[in-house]
Order: sequence, then structure tokens, then C-alpha cells
Amino acid sequence: MGVGRLHANPPTVPKPVGMYSHLVRVEAEELLFLAGQVAVDENGNTLAKGDAAAQTRIAYEYIGRILSDAGASYRDIVQVRTYLVGQENLGPYLKERESLFTELYPDAVYPPNTLVFVSGLFEPDMLVEIEVVAAKPTR
Repeated sequence: MGVGRLHANPPTVPKPVGMYSHLVRVEAEELLFLAGQVAVDENGNTLAKGDAAAQTRIAYEYIGRILSDAGASYRDIVQVRTYLVGQENLGPYLKERESLFTELYPDAVYPPNTLVFVSGLFEPDMLVEIEVVAAKPTR
């Protein structure tokens, strides 16, 4: 638990079915709303075509860079929304997310997360888009 931050899984609802918390309450100095991140290079070309796991890792890498540039970190994420093309990509996505979250959240306190299946993203080879909200805690 970070400064001014409380993650909760109330006993009045079923336990999370994955690596997320039902609720995070924060006292924030600043909120950061990140645009959805996808696996593209500096020229906008899709990376790791057809590989949902690799695209997931790249998206989280970009999220980390953006947060760092704003003086924040993965520990400051208070909401994750993931858009995934095709249910067939769920397994590779979840396996990669589990690997990442084990590294990023070693205390197993995860941000709330919503996963939505979509028919496509803005480029046909993109399989994963991840957007987050982060809250820099009050000091």
C-alpha cells in the first residue's frame, strides 16, 4: 500500500477472478490520464504483429516510460482498461500480464482492471491497447 492509498476487495462481493483489486481509494496530489498504449514504433508501424503477449509487454513498457516522464511509476496506477482483439488472444495476454504484474507488483496488490474484447483497433495488426489512470500520492 502506497502513501494515501488503500486497495480493497470487500467481503460483500466475490473475490477478484484475476490479478486486480475491486477498489482503490487514493489521496492524490495529481491525477494522470494516459491515452491507450499500443505496440508501435516511432513511425507508427505496428510491432509484434499477431503476438498479443509481445504487444502487451510493449504497451506496458510505454506506459512505464510515460509515467516516469511524469514523475510517477507503475505503483501509482489506480485504473487499467485493456482492449483485446479476439478471445483467442486472451491466453497469451493473461500469461504476459501475469508475468509483468508479478514483477511490477511483488506484494500482489494490483490496480483495478477492466478487460474488454473488441472486434478491432485502429490498425488491423494491433491486438492490444491498454489505458491507465495514475494518481501521484500526496506527500
